[in-house]
Amino acid sequence: MNGPPPFPDFMSEPDTDHLRLLQIVEASPDISQRQLASELGVSLGKTHYLLRALLEKGLIKAEGFRRHGNKLAYLYLVTPNGVAEKVRLTRAYLARKEKEYESIRKEIEQMRREVAS
Repeated sequence: MNGPPPFPDFMSEPDTDHLRLLQIVEASPDISQRQLASELGVSLGKTHYLLRALLEKGLIKAEGFRRHGNKLAYLYLVTPNGVAEKVRLTRAYLARKEKEYESIRKEIEQMRREVAS
């Protein structure tokens, strides 16, 4: 088998974090790690860990540029492989949420029948 299935039945927490990080970085490539941590709702250390993982996988690249005087900042760019991974993760996320929605819809229908009786 070549690689993971395109529509897994579940997404791990790292997959969900990677998807959110890819979405944020694609929308705001000049975001700082501190801002990214705030957007993700995680610690600065976890943000650094997530960024390193995506950099090592070749899903994003970081280019240094100057901002605010002498302070060095990075520009995070989603690579073509990162775009493909974002699409795969988005499909998996949608599939999971659609399953959850269908399950909840059936539960609501059952409860409505019970209270109507």
